[in-house]
Amino acid sequence: MDSRNFILATAGHVDHGKSALVKALTGIDPDRLPEEKARGITIDLGFAHLELPMFAPQSPTVSLGIVDVPGHEDFVKNMVAGVGSIDLALLVVAADDGWMPQTEEHVQILTYLGVQRAVVALTKIDLVGRDANEVIAELRPHLQGTPLREAPIVPTSVVTGRGLEELKITLARVLAESPPRSDIGKPRLPVDRVFTLRGIGTVVTGTLTGGVLRRDQAVVIQPSGRATRVRSLQSYNRDVAQVGPGTRAAINLPDAVALEKDQQARDVAAVRRGDVITLPEFGAPSDAINVELVKSSRLSGSRIPAARPLKDRTLVRVHAGSGNYAARVVLADGQALAPGERALAQLRFDTPVFVFIGDRFIVRDWSGQATLAGGVVLDAEAERRTWRTGADRSALAERANDSLDAQRWIAAVLPHERVLRPFQRLLKSRFSQAEIAEAIGRLQTGSQALQIGSWLADPTWWQRVRGQAVATIDAGHQAHPERLGLPLAQLRADLGPVLAEPGLFDVLVRELCQSGFVQAGVEIRRATHQPALPPTLREAGARLRATLTAKALEPPSRRELAPDQASQQALRFLVQTGAMVEIGPDVVLLSETFAQFKTAVLEHLQAHGSATVSELRQVLHTTRRILVPLLERLDREGFTRRDGDRRRLGRSTAQAARPPEAGE
Repeated sequence: MDSRNFILATAGHVDHGKSALVKALTGIDPDRLPEEKARGITIDLGFAHLELPMFAPQSPTVSLGIVDVPGHEDFVKNMVAGVGSIDLALLVVAADDGWMPQTEEHVQILTYLGVQRAVVALTKIDLVGRDANEVIAELRPHLQGTPLREAPIVPTSVVTGRGLEELKITLARVLAESPPRSDIGKPRLPVDRVFTLRGIGTVVTGTLTGGVLRRDQAVVIQPSGRATRVRSLQSYNRDVAQVGPGTRAAINLPDAVALEKDQQARDVAAVRRGDVITLPEFGAPSDAINVELVKSSRLSGSRIPAARPLKDRTLVRVHAGSGNYAARVVLADGQALAPGERALAQLRFDTPVFVFIGDRFIVRDWSGQATLAGGVVLDAEAERRTWRTGADRSALAERANDSLDAQRWIAAVLPHERVLRPFQRLLKSRFSQAEIAEAIGRLQTGSQALQIGSWLADPTWWQRVRGQAVATIDAGHQAHPERLGLPLAQLRADLGPVLAEPGLFDVLVRELCQSGFVQAGVEIRRATHQPALPPTLREAGARLRATLTAKALEPPSRRELAPDQASQQALRFLVQTGAMVEIGPDVVLLSETFAQFKTAVLEHLQAHGSATVSELRQVLHTTRRILVPLLERLDREGFTRRDGDRRRLGRSTAQAARPPEAGE
């Protein structure tokens, strides 16, 4: 029977029995450090595993990875690292102590991180001398106003065993309503432990999200970007060939070395807690991200540091994934964020971080004593220069929403950025390729977006660009009616400020050529455009025609034919439009004369097979000055071919001129 993978994290005040409860449920002691054993509290993350039946026919079992997190206020940063990728929270409240300050802070952290499902374990019920329902009734008001308000509450005792089976059943029932972790093809494993095993090497552990990692797969360690590979994998103490989203995994990285907290990375693939194991194609980290911040309204009226307004330019610690990073909060409107408020902000980091659009995070004060706010990433690669501009703020405001999805994100960004490559732009996001494609389709159906090659464009903007291009071409026709068209280089220069994306200009030209325009070499024109000499050059053009008509067999040199600028401009036009033919650098013929010469050469060679220059000169009644460049041009065209000092018809010309045989 298949198993569905989920991650559960404990939460709650110190000494309320989280680790003891995990041990009673799983038989595994999550307190692994000697100091934890000595002090009787959890300092760092502990891990356990529990298999649960779904209590329904033909339903899969639940493979539950349990992250036991510290409750003591000094170790809340480790608690944040543990709950970053969970499906279910197990909030532990001791019946004898009741709701405590760290209980409240943990609930706020769960809320900031978007945790929607929870079970409350009312521990140490054997230590109170009253009915459990009374204790539950006192506890329930504290959950109001949070996503945990409907969470089931199960009285338990690890001493008597009361409620343990009921708690397992309750966990399974809640998880049965939970969708499995999505495989969006973007695996990320935030590293929460790093250690070295003799004979094996460096091993990292974490909770995998977003996709599958396989044995022998090439991976990178972010934010350093150093390359390594997956030598072997374990999940819940079993060797596996691959691991999927929603599972705890241990990865052996053969080319990596474990770093202590304060060590500097050498010229090797170094890894430490807070790093992310992922695939190379997901880009690089960033030192600035745009976010939406929210500050809990439950802090109103409180005198604790967490209730103080979060001021602009405050230096904070940002907890994302399993890492925490120094950052400065730059609020969009410059106004302090008070309890119960939301605000757009940019987080500027001392060192780059690797996050995705849609990731949630926690903001704590610089000393690490108070949780100030939570938030969601709206842009994983922000521009510091354009921050606080009206367009940026407006686009961010439209993205800021608890139910951010690919369609909403693209629809908010497109009118401001005007054109983007959505799959590339959303590579570092929690949206799958299928979600992005579906969003694009809906936006196109609703006329909110236009597919332009590999780009998605704002329709209004694209029509404006297209109109500008058409106007530029028409203006070129009007200013220079003698030209075949407008040089593409001139059109590109005119549109340069609005078509900054490389390759977009070529897409525009292709679209124009599908709707009434023609590209001829390096020029573009309307299909209906007929080049004509402007009035100032018509007289010069008439003189050129008259001269070449009068001296058809012995035309003057180009310099004699067009001695002035007007004649030269008219001559260029007549050559470009095909009225005259340039057969050499210094010889120009009327197109009719050129055609007559070709016909005469064809007929003579058909009759005689070959001919010398002298023989053809007598046929055409012209001079070598004219005949030699004429024959060289015919050679280049393949009309004739040179064989020693004789000319023969080119193969294609001979075949085309061959009379059809009988029956053909």
